[in-house]
Amino acid sequence: MEPPLTTSPMIERDRDIAATVLRERTKLGNFIRRRVRDPGDAEDILQDVFYELVQAYRLPEPIEQVSAWLFRVARNRIIDRFRKRKELPLTETVDETDDTDGEYRLDLALPASEAGPEAAYARSILLEALQEALDELPREQREVFIAHELEGRSFKELASESGVSMNTLLARKRYAVLHLRVRLRAVYDELEI
Repeated sequence: MEPPLTTSPMIERDRDIAATVLRERTKLGNFIRRRVRDPGDAEDILQDVFYELVQAYRLPEPIEQVSAWLFRVARNRIIDRFRKRKELPLTETVDETDDTDGEYRLDLALPASEAGPEAAYARSILLEALQEALDELPREQREVFIAHELEGRSFKELASESGVSMNTLLARKRYAVLHLRVRLRAVYDELEI
């Protein structure tokens, strides 16, 4: 007579992990995609969360309430990704494919309003601080910044209307952005986003 088949703890653990991934993947993926704009970033976060699940199963203490744990880890990864974005200097947010002669793009430094409630709150605080900082600028810098960033007008258009050279307009916007970066950095740091 053969002894009854027993499964090793490792095989049981692997089955538990696989069952959890199958059960939670869709819900967790949807949760992440609602908060992260870029599909590639969302998928990376999802993979990171499942990697952490595998690592956590190796710990001696079992995870209680696996579903809640997964969502908490996902939320933390989203916040981490958001924090990394804020650490990019504004000069690195220039879009290389844009034909705007390499000027600064403040809109790329603000959190996306679709990235979840925390990002929407941070965005509203930053926009309020932006308005205050804009009010501090010299008129010429403020006008160029508003015309280009907020109204979407090109430097060529602004130069032909005003008679001011494009280089002067670019310099004015650059000085405006440098001032705004300093002012908004304090707000970013306060929000700890």
